[in-house]
Amino acid sequence: MTDLTDLRTRAETLGASLPPLLAEAELLASTIMLGEHGRRRAGQGDEFWQYRPTHAGDSARMVDWRRSARSDATFVREREWQAAQSVTLWVDPARSMAFSGAKGRVTKGDRARLLAMAVAVLLLRGGERVGLAGGGVPPRPGRGQLLRLLDGLAEDGADYGVPDAGGIASHGRAVFLSDFMGDLAGVEAALGRASDLGARGALVQVLDPAEEEFPFDGRTIFESMGGTVRHETLRAGDLRARYLARLEERKDRLAMLARAVGWHYTTHHTGQAAQPALLWLYRALEGGR
Repeated sequence: MTDLTDLRTRAETLGASLPPLLAEAELLASTIMLGEHGRRRAGQGDEFWQYRPTHAGDSARMVDWRRSARSDATFVREREWQAAQSVTLWVDPARSMAFSGAKGRVTKGDRARLLAMAVAVLLLRGGERVGLAGGGVPPRPGRGQLLRLLDGLAEDGADYGVPDAGGIASHGRAVFLSDFMGDLAGVEAALGRASDLGARGALVQVLDPAEEEFPFDGRTIFESMGGTVRHETLRAGDLRARYLARLEERKDRLAMLARAVGWHYTTHHTGQAAQPALLWLYRALEGGR
């Protein structure tokens, strides 16, 4: 009885703490054909996919003679691949993700966790296996996995995060959600490891509008969320052009790193609605095979 009570409490906590995530995931699910995620290819399964002309090497038992009788050519009846895919999520737990540039605006970390959990809802509904990087929450199917994923989204004390490629399945899929404001060498290393495993995926850079616009002027003190980096200036406006140029260089670098290994890359701002980013992410995973 204790286990059931604990499970109910955790489920109620999930429902109470993540209504925006679940509501937006349900809204997006109404516009996406679930259950077909990433499976539109020939293979072993029960669902009919298409007829194709026979190729050299096809055996006679593969020929659909009923369909072939209606034509001068012979055809093979292909079924759609039904193997579940393993998708591994990494959500940056660093302190930099706790930043919000305006009162009432969600933090980067809150938005990243929302996107991660929402895409997990969609993928799990589609029959896929979803887990977290690092191996603590290995990919599993079923909606019960949502509680495990939620429990695994812990924060740590580092100023900036480094993507973790641990736990990514061979030839699986992966998603890294971060502001990517730390050392990009860590991103490159993680992408390289994922590529060695034959994994494809997406980088989602989550930024606050203030980080894009740099609306600072006059005397300003810039300090990292962990307090390890601090810079004071009397003329913050003079830094704007250089800052924006460096940010654009960082975005270009991330896009290049993603392209080099066949991944997708996008930037999402916390001042925007989450639904378009969720739709982009789902489609990036769907088309990544």
